[in-house]
Amino acid sequence: MEDGAESSSEVQTVSSDVPKTPNQELKKLLSFKVYKRRWFVLLVLCLLNCSNATIWLTFAPVADKSAKFLNVTLEEINWLSLVYMVVAIPLSFGTTWMLDTLGLRITLILGAWLNMFGGLVRFFGKFEEPQYTIPYSAVMVGQTLGAIAQPLIIFTPTKLAALWFPDHQRATANMIASMSNPLGLLLANIISPLIVQTSTQIPTLLIAYAAPACFICFLATVGIRSSSPPTPPSASAESSGSEPFVQGIKLLLRNKAYLVLLLCFGSGVAVFTCFSTLLQQILCVQGYTNDFAGICGALFIVFGIVGAAVLGLYVDKTKKFTEAIKINMSFTALSCIAFSLVSLLPHQKAAVAAVCSLLGFFGFSIYPVAMELSVECSYPVGEATSAGLVFVSGQVQCVLYILLLQALTKRLADSPLSTCGGEVLSWKVPMLVMAGLLSFFTCCFVIFFHTPYRRLLAEEEATYGTKKTSVSTVSESVPSMET
Repeated sequence: MEDGAESSSEVQTVSSDVPKTPNQELKKLLSFKVYKRRWFVLLVLCLLNCSNATIWLTFAPVADKSAKFLNVTLEEINWLSLVYMVVAIPLSFGTTWMLDTLGLRITLILGAWLNMFGGLVRFFGKFEEPQYTIPYSAVMVGQTLGAIAQPLIIFTPTKLAALWFPDHQRATANMIASMSNPLGLLLANIISPLIVQTSTQIPTLLIAYAAPACFICFLATVGIRSSSPPTPPSASAESSGSEPFVQGIKLLLRNKAYLVLLLCFGSGVAVFTCFSTLLQQILCVQGYTNDFAGICGALFIVFGIVGAAVLGLYVDKTKKFTEAIKINMSFTALSCIAFSLVSLLPHQKAAVAAVCSLLGFFGFSIYPVAMELSVECSYPVGEATSAGLVFVSGQVQCVLYILLLQALTKRLADSPLSTCGGEVLSWKVPMLVMAGLLSFFTCCFVIFFHTPYRRLLAEEEATYGTKKTSVSTVSESVPSMET
């Protein structure tokens, strides 16, 4: 690919050596363009995704102090995170329709405004000597607004990558946008314990998360001028979301490979959400502090971002989506088993931190690649629909998992090492169950998931008028382009 400057708009023209006898119906697709402003749209999405994640996980790293400030139980604090999963489930279908029908711009701007109002509403309270008090109901309303915004934001990476980026940058763009969500979780795990040394500092924490949301809302509203570029960057971008929403759902329900991905990867999303939500409560039983739990959460996400960067670049180059996910899911299951064991041991900070790092490195890196794979195995269904339903599956399973894991906990009468600050619960059985569930669904995915890469094959056929018959070596048939 060579950069070509245009006076009216900053454009890069994609040129490649193509046969002289292309498919005549799609001859217009032989010249594609990529626009420099795609990086600004990606930046806004990343900032918005990051902000929404910090609002989501504001209270989990400081659950005990949050419960004291709001005068509620730990279970009610868990619901401040769980509401994101509950709200996202019914709204997700509307979001996928909105992205594929109304477009990227309207969806992102609406998500930005909802996210901003969610961050601001949480601060509504009153001064009662000697401190500023905020009712639990106001916090829940704010969390609910943020939860409504989440699917509008988190379903967008695959759509953005398909509409604005060429085929050899899609997985990387998806990785960058998707990993901004765990980056927000990382910031929440660091900032929340850092600011909240005592329960009275919760209002300060809420301001710290609301201010960036306002700035990002301004950027989205003013800066995003269109849903897609004037000229598509690839053949598939021209027909992005070509299947009607209802027809797309029907096609997905008849796609066996997609259903396996929907169930198995959805289980992985659920396990990682449970891990992020419950980490502090699990570790405090054995005497680990909130600060250490925050460090473990940070390592979990930092190594996840590193793993995602490596895997995203690898998959963009080789197109080996299936192999990469199967290998990483297997190592993720082993890491989850290891965590379920070491988290029960006191005075093992190095082991706990190491396992959290491995769990993040292998587990988080799967997410953006799996979102791309959901599009590849379901094309020509719209990207928002195919990737969005995978996310919905994860949310549904997460609600079930958290309720199941909480039900399996047992109250401990005596726990001399505990730093939980309130009631002490045993997480031994829940952690073993969680590891078992992830291992089971990993085995199912490794054994039963097989698919052609439909989008890559369609792009090749559109460009060259030919179609490879080998699905396992489709990456070898995709022409390479250099920027």
